[in-house]
Amino acid sequence: MASLGELERSVMELLWNSDAALTANELRDRLAERGEGPARAVATTTVLTVLSRLERKGFVSRARDVRPHRYRALLSREEHTAELMHEVLDRASDRDAALARFVGSVSDGEAAILRRLLDEHTHR
Repeated sequence: MASLGELERSVMELLWNSDAALTANELRDRLAERGEGPARAVATTTVLTVLSRLERKGFVSRARDVRPHRYRALLSREEHTAELMHEVLDRASDRDAALARFVGSVSDGEAAILRRLLDEHTHR
């Protein structure tokens, strides 16, 4: 899975936080409202370029049967995060060592969640 640039991440955050598909103009307005980092005063054409890139990367889809086009995230934020974790593990020269290092760095609460999830996974 491709990584995201700063503006791409900002657009994806808006799409992940929205219950409905959004137009480029709606995304531009919401980016301007946030006013953080590269999101300040972004032109609609820039947002459309970002959306086109995100569509090619498989992050968003657009409804082509309506005008203006409406965009939605194809994966949830959690699905994207899980794919990134798999990507990093796949690149590790020693996957077991990377997993051990990760598990050794989690909090007690996170460890309990991992144990519960692994138990549920093995009992399926």
